[in-house]
Amino acid sequence: MYVVESKGGAIACMLLALFFLGTWPAIMTLLERRGRLPQHTYLDYTMTNLLAAVIIALTFGEIGSSTPEKPNFIAQLSQDNWPSILFAMAGGVVLSLGNLSTQYAWAFVGLSVTEVITASITVVIGTTLNYFLDDKINRAQILFPGVGCFLIAVCLGSAVHSSNAADNKAKLKGAGYSPTSNGALTNEELRNLEKGTGIIEEAKAGTAEFLLELEKRRAIKVFGKSTIVGLSITFFAGVCFSLFSPAFNLATNDQWHTLKEGVPHLTYRDHRSRLTSMTGMAEAGHFWLGCCAGSGMVSSSWEAKLQGMQLRMLCRHFHL
Repeated sequence: MYVVESKGGAIACMLLALFFLGTWPAIMTLLERRGRLPQHTYLDYTMTNLLAAVIIALTFGEIGSSTPEKPNFIAQLSQDNWPSILFAMAGGVVLSLGNLSTQYAWAFVGLSVTEVITASITVVIGTTLNYFLDDKINRAQILFPGVGCFLIAVCLGSAVHSSNAADNKAKLKGAGYSPTSNGALTNEELRNLEKGTGIIEEAKAGTAEFLLELEKRRAIKVFGKSTIVGLSITFFAGVCFSLFSPAFNLATNDQWHTLKEGVPHLTYRDHRSRLTSMTGMAEAGHFWLGCCAGSGMVSSSWEAKLQGMQLRMLCRHFHL
């Protein structure tokens, strides 16, 4: 099994993970705004994720000699480590629920605000749970003031969403839009957008015309929906993401001593094979939380690029 043991290599892997965690939401949001149905996008995502997991497990997971302390992927398949596997599967379930929820949260709340809120909730709940799972090895007087800052970010993110919704409502009202207006696309136009052959009219970003064109071609219709709906979906996604980290931590470190004596702990690659798994398993839960905390900044940058966000709105997101 290939493991990066140098600090520089681990930092490089974390930066790579940070970039990818902030980029994939932008790509999926772009697809939804172009009319791609979320269920089709998520089907492609899960199939690719499974394929990548198998390839990495059979390559990086098989590099080097297998030892009792660090067995290779194939060797661990025959070991009696079902408790850890079940924890890993539970983490995969909540992670999938979080990913599904965020597809709708991106439409209702926006990419950057969704990432800020979900990442902050993940840090607040996940860090607290991991602190007790790891037998309080971290200094609480340093750790929890930082957690409190993320709790404030959740409140500020909710306020930004409410402000953005009010701005958009004022723009649409000034343009004479009403929720009963018939601006929907025909079935043929929807099929063309799904195939990527539809003609997309360009409008100046941030204008009422831009918002109306976006609503016409996107897969998830959001006009006339309550602000509470989007925030509720976002908070649910954040809770799901926060539970993934403790389950992941239990699967790799076995704090509850569910494994039989002599059975080695699972490695990260066995239940969620990613290139970033090479950072090791000792700080697995904290690694995930750290990447989530910074991914919101990357996603905000992508949204500014993809949507042409106005400077005033962009400053609100980066202040978070």
